Amino acid sequence: MKRRILIRDLTLRDGQQSLFATRMSQDQVNRVLPYYQKAGFYAMEVWGGAVPDSIMRFLNEDPWERLETIKAAIGDVSKLTALSRGRNLFGYNPYPDDVIEGFNRNAIKSGIGIMRIFDALNDVNNVKSTIRFVKENGGIADCAICYTVDPKFSTKDRIKAFFKGKPLPRKIFTENYFLELAKNLEAAGADMITIKDMAGLIPPGKSGKLVSLLKQELSIPIDFHTHCTPGYGTASVLMAIMNGCDIVDTSILNFGGGPAAPPFEIIQLFCDKLDISTGVDLDAVVSINHELKTIREELKAYDTTGLKPLDFDITKDKLPEEIDSLFDNAIEYAKTNQENELIDICQKIEHYFNLPEPDLKVKNAEIPGGMYTNMLAQLKQLKLEHLLPRTLELIPSVRLAAGLTPLVTPTSQIVGAQAVNCAIDENKGAPKYTTKSIQFVNLVKGSYGKTPFPVDPEFRLQIAGVREEVPYDTHAHKKQSNPFIDEARGIKLANNEKEELLLELFPNVANDFLLKHVEETFLKEIRMMEEEKQKKLQQEKDAYEGLSPEEKQQRLLEGLYNFQWMSNQED
Repeated sequence: MKRRILIRDLTLRDGQQSLFATRMSQDQVNRVLPYYQKAGFYAMEVWGGAVPDSIMRFLNEDPWERLETIKAAIGDVSKLTALSRGRNLFGYNPYPDDVIEGFNRNAIKSGIGIMRIFDALNDVNNVKSTIRFVKENGGIADCAICYTVDPKFSTKDRIKAFFKGKPLPRKIFTENYFLELAKNLEAAGADMITIKDMAGLIPPGKSGKLVSLLKQELSIPIDFHTHCTPGYGTASVLMAIMNGCDIVDTSILNFGGGPAAPPFEIIQLFCDKLDISTGVDLDAVVSINHELKTIREELKAYDTTGLKPLDFDITKDKLPEEIDSLFDNAIEYAKTNQENELIDICQKIEHYFNLPEPDLKVKNAEIPGGMYTNMLAQLKQLKLEHLLPRTLELIPSVRLAAGLTPLVTPTSQIVGAQAVNCAIDENKGAPKYTTKSIQFVNLVKGSYGKTPFPVDPEFRLQIAGVREEVPYDTHAHKKQSNPFIDEARGIKLANNEKEELLLELFPNVANDFLLKHVEETFLKEIRMMEEEKQKKLQQEKDAYEGLSPEEKQQRLLEGLYNFQWMSNQED
C-alpha cells in the first residue's frame, strides 16, 4: 500500500507572518479560500501567532470574524489550526484558568480543529490546562516541543567559569531531552507532537534522528515544523519524511522559503519521487499559488525578501534534467546520511526556484531571524549599531543566566533585549545588568515557569531580589476593565465574550479596535437614527408652514401637531 503523509499548510498564518508582516487582509484571504476548499490539505494554520493582534492593529479587522469566515468557506475539508502559548496565550504573564478556558472554547466553537500548544520554556506544567480545555471542547491538542540548541561558549569562557567553581554546562538540549519532553506531553494528554523548529536551526541529520526516535517511543502522530532561514529547511523536511514523520508543515511557493517554511511544491516533488501520497489536489494548489502571486505584489511594501519565486505549475511544468537530477541526488544523500552534501544540493534546488539564500548571520549566531533583526533595530534606534557583535557575544551568557530558555517568542525577545541592555551597560562603563527589563526580572524570578536549567540563586537575588523561585500567582491577575461608552447610550466597549477575550489578551490594541467598532456600528446607527428623526421633523415643519392660518389653527386644535420643533415656535 502506498505510503501517505499529511500536509499542514501554513500559508495564511505562518507564511504571511514570516514574509509579509501579517498584513493579509480579509479580502485577500477570501480570494484563495475557494481553491483551498478544493485542495484538501490535512490542516490549514490560519489563526493565532501574530494574526489576532496584527489584523486589529493594522487592518481594523475582527480576528474572530476572520476565523469564522475561513471555517464557513473550508467546512470540514481541512482542519483549521491555531497557535497558542499555553498558559501565556499571547502575552508574557500566565493567565488564570477561566481566561484560558474561554479562549480555547471560543476558538474551537469558531472553527479551530487543532490547537498547537507550546511553551517558551518547554515547561509541561504551562500547557496542561490548555490541553485539558482543548480536549474538553472537542479539539485536538497538538503539543509542540520547542527545538533549540545549546549556547556556544568559548574555551576562555569555560576555563574562566571552571576556576570560579561554576563550570559551564556542555549538553542540555540532547535527543534524550526532547524525547523526555515529548513523553511528558503525551502523558499529559497530547493528541500529537510537533517538533517546532521556529528558528530553522535543526540540520537534516538531527531532524531525521529525532523523528525516528519519537516514532519509536511514542504512540501518537509526529509533525515536523521548520523554517528555511539558515538554509536547512528543505533538507530537514526531506529527512523527517524519510524517517517516518506523519505530518509536515509547508507553505505554498509564493509564500514559502527564506524566513518561512519550505514550499509545498518542492516537498510534493520529493514525495512523487519517493512514491508517497499527500492527497492534495495539485490543480487547486496551482490556482492558490497564482492568486498568491498577485497578493504578494499587493503586499510588496511588507515583503522581507524582495524576491519573486519561479513561476511553476506543478501539474504540467517539467524540471530541466539537471534540476530533476538534483532531487534524485538529494534522496540518495538522505539515504546515506551525507548531511553536508544533502544541505548543499537542497539549497541548489531552492536557488533554482528563486527562493532567498541562507541567512548566514542567523546561521552563525544560531538565533531566530526575528530576534536578530529586533536586536539590530534596538541598537540602530540608539545609533549604537557598532555594539551588535558584542551583543551577539553576550547572548550565551545572558541565556545561561536566565536558565537556558529556548529561543522562541517571547523568551527570544526577552534574552535578546537583555543582551542589548548588557552591551549598552558595558559601553557606558556600568556593570552588566544595571539596565534590565521587567520581563527579564520575571523570567529570572520564575514568574513564567521552570527553566530548562536552574537559575543561580545569587543571580536571582541580584536581578529579582529573591533567592528562591517565585511562581506567578494567577490569583493576582486583574481583569481588564470594560467601560460603558456614554455616547453609545450605555453600550459597553466589549459586547460579548469574544470581544471581552480580545480586550483581556490584547488590552491596548483591542481597546482601540473595539472603540472604532463601537463608533462604526452603534454610534453610526445612533447618528443615522438621529438624522432620520430630524429629517422627519423638518418634513413635518415644512408641511405645517405650507398650510393657511385657518388650517394651522384647526390642526393645532385637533392635536395633530405636538412635535419637538413646535417647542421652538414663538407664541
